[in-house]
Amino acid sequence: MTSGATHRSVAMNDLRRHLVPYRDVLAEAADRVLRSGWFILGPETERFETLFADYCGVGNGIGVGNGTDALVLALKAAGVGPGIQVLAAANAGFYATTAILATGGEPLYVDIDPDTHTVTEDAVQDGLNRATRPGAVIVTHLFGRAVADIKEISALAEARGISLIEDCAQAHGARIKGRRVGSWGRFGCFSFYPTKNLGALGDGGMVVTGDAGLAARLRKLRQYGWSAKYRVALAGGMNSRLDEMQAALLGTLLPELDGWNQRRRDVVAAYRRKLGGVDGLWLPPLGIEASEEDTTYHLFVLRSPQRDALQVHLSALGISTDIHYPTPDHKQAAIAAEPWAKAALPETERSAAEILSIPCSPEITEAEIDAVCAGLASFGRAD
Repeated sequence: MTSGATHRSVAMNDLRRHLVPYRDVLAEAADRVLRSGWFILGPETERFETLFADYCGVGNGIGVGNGTDALVLALKAAGVGPGIQVLAAANAGFYATTAILATGGEPLYVDIDPDTHTVTEDAVQDGLNRATRPGAVIVTHLFGRAVADIKEISALAEARGISLIEDCAQAHGARIKGRRVGSWGRFGCFSFYPTKNLGALGDGGMVVTGDAGLAARLRKLRQYGWSAKYRVALAGGMNSRLDEMQAALLGTLLPELDGWNQRRRDVVAAYRRKLGGVDGLWLPPLGIEASEEDTTYHLFVLRSPQRDALQVHLSALGISTDIHYPTPDHKQAAIAAEPWAKAALPETERSAAEILSIPCSPEITEAEIDAVCAGLASFGRAD
């Protein structure tokens, strides 16, 4: 490994590098909003809701404040409330758990597949067999990988008469079995946090649904439960609205999403070529679609039994990494005493101790990829 590669600083994300090429078109969009004088639930939001719903292949988009609110509102629209169980994985950063608890619902955790880090048909069936008051299933397309069994899981939820809610916060644009993520369940929930594959210059989220009745319910719930101004038709409403500025900026960037996703696939392909012979390093499997269109690689997550030491080694070389996520939901201190948190999830716990995310943004250069690979290859040879 050369000294130049050793000391090259590589960031997980560089939003300045990501967005500066679009500065002029983003400025035009921002100026359009400023000149309109309309900043909440106006024409820019309506336009982006339509554009993004069309992109996902569904009939309705409902812009909201952030991705977690999208999950909360979907659960509320699905009728989840106190004592209702919601099946979910426990390896996705506590976001689904946060949303479930916000409705008064109760998480019912299921384990993950060790290769994909996502739930399977068998795991969901097992959870449904254990459930006494199931109301919904949240399926997380984690790290940008569409859940392979999404069609079968959708059928399980339908047969049980409960809602399938897709958490698509890390998988914008992923397509599996001919359909985009977000179009398989009754609800598809998205985050537009700045580092997402399609990110705002602030925060935002969206729920997409093919059911016009559910869409109307969601539009009420996102704004206090109003059917008209100051007329509350639904209890449990929130104040969660995608603002006009973010909607305009997101609509401007949406045409770039597929290209950015393909660049992420190309970055991962380069990692696979260069890291294939590195001992002690687990690489995730390829997607199940021939073109890997079911993977958008929001994160490229490796596994190592010496994860913590490897992270320290890479940090010393100036290579940023992260752990998504170090503590499974059922092990978080806030809920550890709850009876429903006493879940047996061996694969979830094993992966949390081994996973490590390495830089995988569309802006990463070949030299930076080489630096990351050299750093990984040198682990174990270091003094």
